[in-house]
Amino acid sequence: MVIKGILFDFDGTLTVPGAINFLEIKASLRCPPDMPILEFIESLDKYEQQKAYKLLDRHEEKAARISLPAQGAESVIRELKNENLPLGIITRNSLDSVLLALNNFDNICVDDFAIILTRDNVKPKPDPAGVLIAASKMGILPEELLLVGDFSLDIMAGHAAGAKTALIVYDATRTIPPHPEPDYKINHLRELIPIVSSSKPK
Repeated sequence: MVIKGILFDFDGTLTVPGAINFLEIKASLRCPPDMPILEFIESLDKYEQQKAYKLLDRHEEKAARISLPAQGAESVIRELKNENLPLGIITRNSLDSVLLALNNFDNICVDDFAIILTRDNVKPKPDPAGVLIAASKMGILPEELLLVGDFSLDIMAGHAAGAKTALIVYDATRTIPPHPEPDYKINHLRELIPIVSSSKPK
């Protein structure tokens, strides 16, 4: 199947991993170490949810201000854009934090993406809803979409939607929780270029 669109996770995929400290956030929220942050917050009562989301927003804003583009991210996005591929972002972060972090990119801006999906406007990954919405917005079938992410939730969401998936592993020593096997495993965003090229009809 030809790849006709690419959907990127944001933190740790298009940005250098490590800007946001998930262990610190979990500790401040008293979230169990083995439970995802958003799912923990949603388990709280409404009043505690509001407090928790405000705290999470502060952590994300702090991280967004210091985040940097991942190596090759800007040049790869430009190259993919030149191939007339629609691109999107899907993240469990807030929209405000994504927009703030994009300010740290020199050659990439909001207008380079056909769609930006965040926890503010779609059910977060691993729910496949955002992936399906992105494919529809791009005017392609889910199976023609490649979802690129650095975590198991990305692969789970992509598979559930019927999309192709690529897991990027910048740090070979990092432990990644069990997940469905991705269609591709890469160590650099530049590896996406031959993947896309090889999917085209000869």
